[in-house]
Amino acid sequence: MQAKTSTQTTKTASAGQPATSFAARAGRWSAQHRRAAIAGWLAFVVLAVAASVFMPMNMLSASQSAVGESGAGARAADKAFPQTARETVLIQSTTLRADAPAFKAAVADVASRLRGAQGVRSIEDPYETHHVSADGHSALIGFELRGNEMETGMAVSAPRAAVAAAAAAHPALKIAETGDASLYEATQSATDADLQKAEVTSLPLTLIILALAFGAMVAAGVPLLLAFTGVIATMGLVGPMSHLLPVDHTINSVILLVGLAVGVDYSLFYVRRVREERAAGRDTSAAIEAAAATSGHAVVISGLTVMIAMAGMYLTGSATFTSLATGTVLVVAVSVLGSVSVLPAVLSKLGDRIDRGRIPLLGRLQRKAAGRSIWSAIVDRVMRRPLLSAAASVLVLLALAIPALSLHTTLPGTEALPRTQDAVRTYDQLRIAFPEKNGTATVIVRANDVTAPRIRTAITELRSDAKRRAGLFPGMSTLEVSPDRSMALVTIPVSGRGTDTESNRALDELRGHLVPAMLRDAPGAQVWVDGLTARNRDFTDNLSSHLPLVFGFVLFAAFLLLMTTFRSLVIPIKAIVLNLLSVGAAYGILVMVFQKGWGEGLLGFKSDGAIASWLPLFLFVILFGLSMDYHVFILSRVREAYEGGMSTENAVAHAIKNTAGVVTSAALVMVGVFATFATLNDLPLKEMGVGLGAAVLIDATIIRGILLPASMKLLGDWNW
Repeated sequence: MQAKTSTQTTKTASAGQPATSFAARAGRWSAQHRRAAIAGWLAFVVLAVAASVFMPMNMLSASQSAVGESGAGARAADKAFPQTARETVLIQSTTLRADAPAFKAAVADVASRLRGAQGVRSIEDPYETHHVSADGHSALIGFELRGNEMETGMAVSAPRAAVAAAAAAHPALKIAETGDASLYEATQSATDADLQKAEVTSLPLTLIILALAFGAMVAAGVPLLLAFTGVIATMGLVGPMSHLLPVDHTINSVILLVGLAVGVDYSLFYVRRVREERAAGRDTSAAIEAAAATSGHAVVISGLTVMIAMAGMYLTGSATFTSLATGTVLVVAVSVLGSVSVLPAVLSKLGDRIDRGRIPLLGRLQRKAAGRSIWSAIVDRVMRRPLLSAAASVLVLLALAIPALSLHTTLPGTEALPRTQDAVRTYDQLRIAFPEKNGTATVIVRANDVTAPRIRTAITELRSDAKRRAGLFPGMSTLEVSPDRSMALVTIPVSGRGTDTESNRALDELRGHLVPAMLRDAPGAQVWVDGLTARNRDFTDNLSSHLPLVFGFVLFAAFLLLMTTFRSLVIPIKAIVLNLLSVGAAYGILVMVFQKGWGEGLLGFKSDGAIASWLPLFLFVILFGLSMDYHVFILSRVREAYEGGMSTENAVAHAIKNTAGVVTSAALVMVGVFATFATLNDLPLKEMGVGLGAAVLIDATIIRGILLPASMKLLGDWNW
């Protein structure tokens, strides 16, 4: 009787309005023109990859990604000064002092070797610049590499080889290099290694989950292959696009994370529906057409919702978020395109061969479990006591969300870099030996002539005022004037680690007192304060000021789309509330694990007491979009059954019981992919993996399995 009802429901849905939708027409065309559809997709992927070979990704520089006062100052300084990266060689001994002959000989050898290294300029003598540690056992040789971070990151190998040769010649001393270029290269190396690890781990894991879901290797391989080719194509397309809008260095990791998750999900929904229709007695063509009109239509609506949510990042006023928005919107669009254009052709070509490679015993176990699945039992109990189920679920989610009230964010600094990198370990040792080097603020002064008497006097007074406040500004400040004398950089050491309370007090003193006092004595000058502390403050302030705009846009746009799709006011409001509950719970878990450090031992990281500044907003738009995948998919089946003649209660129970398997499989794929990122070395990516994985798991279980059916039962026909 149930099979008959399901078939009748499908006929009603496929014969009605959705059958004329874009997805239905695209699926019909794809199945009828298999060769053209498959060849077109392969050509698209190949051309996208070829485009990236000729136009590789153009990455955001540090000044381009900065916002606010610090960002404006950094970009102004880039124009006035030749772009250089500051590098430092640390020379240490546990027994020798810096004035010992052997120590001085090592310093001279390092300087001599650096002079012969390509690209090295402005080598400093530590004895002349007073860069000898307070205990006398460490010295610093500073030098510069010409170019921006990307150029010097690629050119740092020559001085590094010179430093390594000097270290080999003086084994009694520690000689190692760190600095802007070295740390940038270390970041890139760690990101590349993490991306490779994610690919190697997530692809087999996804295949295993899909194989268990379908019980056949061919059926499992189709969604994975389509998702992976979509990810590759998107990475290729971002290359040329990045020359118009430079992208953040994490873009490939984010594309892989989102693309693999949504690409597999969309294909999974589609393939599962085709198999259902075939099991109900339809031939391959009719099954594909029915799937295109139902699951294909849901994929398009879901994809549009996800893209709208991602597009909210364009409203942040940050180049970093703009690049992440471009990558995520593009990969979702490509995933939707593949699902509705080439997937029907592949399924039509395979026909019954989609079930080849069956896993022994698994199919029999699935058939036995079909009539008594755990979700069927849960839904039955929820529908009997909807108020109690809803109240208990909301209390659990609110309890998980409570820690989010103490959420603290910071821009990831060197603390977020893996300690396996030599440049990072050397930087840590440098900070211990020279605590005054822990952080600096750069006061950027622009005028017609910064060497004019009044400007010069004002700069001198600024440096003197900073020196008198040694508790906030330890160490000597330095002054650099641009070749055209239009700009001066005053670099002032600040107390603290750069992002803590001490550093922020120093920034407040600079911006609130010292710089205004300087401006009174230097009329006509423009002054900005830059540096790690300033960039962290400005980024956080910029994000806070744009959050209402981003949240409002995402919520309102999602409301309009869902209202139009389901022709209901209640459904979009309820969907937004449920999604906000899962996002809040994910924030709370992030705070407990990473801010409070409850997961340090398990996940292998050291908490810095904060969450990456960009992560809460990024997680909101991603989670809000991804949550809609399940919501749209389930509600489409509910409405399909409701319009087929079932009551709301029966339609909800029927839809959730029939979609529980595919939703669980899709959630396991997403959680598996996200869990892979939780094992990476990069701390922000680890945070992103845990946050996304936890939210999807909560969404697919508590939200979709309990709260959704309970709320729909309580509302009854008011849902529509």
